[in-house]
Amino acid sequence: MKFKIFFSICLLGFNANLWAAEITIAAASSLTDAFKVLSLNFEKKYPNTKINLTFASSGTLLQQLRHGAPIDILATADIETMDDAASAQLIQKSTRTNFTSNQLVLIASSQKKLKVSSLKDLRQANIQHIAIGEPLYTPAGRYAKAAMMKDRIWDEVQPKIVKTQNVRQALSYVRMGETDVGFVFSSDIYKNNNQVYKLLNVVTTPIVYPIAVSTTSKNLKHAQDFIRYVKSNEGQQILSEYGFQK
Repeated sequence: MKFKIFFSICLLGFNANLWAAEITIAAASSLTDAFKVLSLNFEKKYPNTKINLTFASSGTLLQQLRHGAPIDILATADIETMDDAASAQLIQKSTRTNFTSNQLVLIASSQKKLKVSSLKDLRQANIQHIAIGEPLYTPAGRYAKAAMMKDRIWDEVQPKIVKTQNVRQALSYVRMGETDVGFVFSSDIYKNNNQVYKLLNVVTTPIVYPIAVSTTSKNLKHAQDFIRYVKSNEGQQILSEYGFQK
């Protein structure tokens, strides 16, 4: 009995010191699949480091950081959100770097046979619901709104708009047939194209993804190691396998 108790105490002590560092990464929803693979590979290279992942819209992650969430690394789907983080002194500016890019696309449910050659075709009567991330805090939503405003159809299609919490929810709505079409990133459908198909690429300003270490991180070295890994040839290859662009 004494041996079992002693062994249990030793095991608890071992687990408590299993990792030299734990890194919490807050990443945009569109990075979900790629960052899961990147994190697993990073942990294999650095077995004394544990990665914790949290995914949400870039704006939501920024608010979490503002309210003191224990985040070591912030990775957003746009420059604007990272600029806001920098202005609020929430990131260490010297660690900030761009690491990938993306393309906004308009998709449709495979249940729908639609002919869309431009965004102006969203005014068609047979397109009744359009999924779009909430522009206030989702980069995909902001890019989509800007594109529709440029084509001067935003006001006209307002009654059709179904706002979502993040880009992955927009994909889900289209996939389940709850909306006819939706705006997502090309990476979102690169390996998740069942039940949806791409109608067209949407012309936007360049969609660049920045990453940085938070000012509150106590794991600067390990966080920088992860960022370097993401930007390495291996990291970039993984991102490309999930539809991201250099």
